[in-house]
Amino acid sequence: MATGTNIRTYFDGTWHDGDISVIRAADHGAWLGSNVFDGARFVNGLAPDLDKHCARVNRSAEALMLTPHLSTQEIVDIVHEGLKAYPKDAAVYIRPMYWGVACGMSAIVPGEGQPGFAICLEEIPMPPADQAIQVTTTRFRRPVLEDAVVNAKAACLYPNNARMLAEARSRGFHNALVADAMGNLAESATANVFLVKDGEVFTPIPNGTFLAGITRARHIENLRADGVTVHETVLSFEDARQADELFLSGNMTKVMPITAFDDTRYEVGPITRRTRDLYWDWAASV
Repeated sequence: MATGTNIRTYFDGTWHDGDISVIRAADHGAWLGSNVFDGARFVNGLAPDLDKHCARVNRSAEALMLTPHLSTQEIVDIVHEGLKAYPKDAAVYIRPMYWGVACGMSAIVPGEGQPGFAICLEEIPMPPADQAIQVTTTRFRRPVLEDAVVNAKAACLYPNNARMLAEARSRGFHNALVADAMGNLAESATANVFLVKDGEVFTPIPNGTFLAGITRARHIENLRADGVTVHETVLSFEDARQADELFLSGNMTKVMPITAFDDTRYEVGPITRRTRDLYWDWAASV
């Protein structure tokens, strides 16, 4: 079942209209989980940091012992070709993907040879500018590298995120703030998290338990260039409760304000709004 509409799929060297089948029953990725993807956005004729997302999908493939056969620039070029079918005002989610095809040692290790590759383009609207969410906590945590391939944007990580979300939504919240293995604040179930306190910005320091996102890095760079102090540091859930503003940062929404963390309420504050404005100003300038 597709998430978006007006889908186009790149597979076997060409673009196809629609949500076509791309994986076979005996492919390694179909039953042993060697699937990676990345997500970029096309909005108002812009595809911010597309090259970084395409580079990361190759690194993710390597982390799952796959050998990517397309360069970053080749993937970028294929995406731009596929986007020509969409109007400039379309909001498109761009998802390049690799998966293991051959089975190697004991079948569990991916075999040598070219992995499967596809790109899916789906029209998915950006959220309204005034949308905000409410979050809670979850008993599920982010894993460490010794337990899971947290150095990749791998499909096998997402069932853990799904149960975080399901738990939060069963309690009437949209999302959950998530702990790392030590009990410190790591991110949300879907995206990186930022706190604002006394005009300064704080975000969990990358520690190998969560993917420090491309959009997260862009916000940090933009805010610092705008004169805002940004701290990457160890944070607790109490730090989040004491914050003046909270927001999430991810490719799908770019900036998502948080107006409640359990019983704690927040306004959509000036730095949250400024972060969004800086992002789109930067995107239009490159």
